[in-house]
Amino acid sequence: QVQLVESGGGLVHPGGSLRLSCTASGTIFNINAMGWYRQAPGKQRELVAVLKSGERPNYADSVKGRFTISRDNAKNTVYLQMNSLKPEDTAVYYCNADVSVLAGIYLNDYDYWGQGTQVTVSS
Repeated sequence: QVQLVESGGGLVHPGGSLRLSCTASGTIFNINAMGWYRQAPGKQRELVAVLKSGERPNYADSVKGRFTISRDNAKNTVYLQMNSLKPEDTAVYYCNADVSVLAGIYLNDYDYWGQGTQVTVSS
């Protein structure tokens, strides 16, 4: 019912920048939160940043001051601006959305994931 499409990953040198984008489409009544997670090889998926409607952004300690999450509600799109990238930022980055979907007279919340986009930071 809802699809998340990510873009913007790639290879960058240490100290460089990348901007990830994720657009939600489908039968969306409301997007309650959008965020980014990442998973490095051999590690568990971890929260990078999340932006809930009406709240301040929440960041992992490891990215505070370097990454910025933002949303364009009109486009159902979330962005992750990543600056001062480090090799330890290398991972597959996944977009996540908490979406309210109207089914008849019922409003249900669902959790959706994107397909992931590779970010590699290497010299």
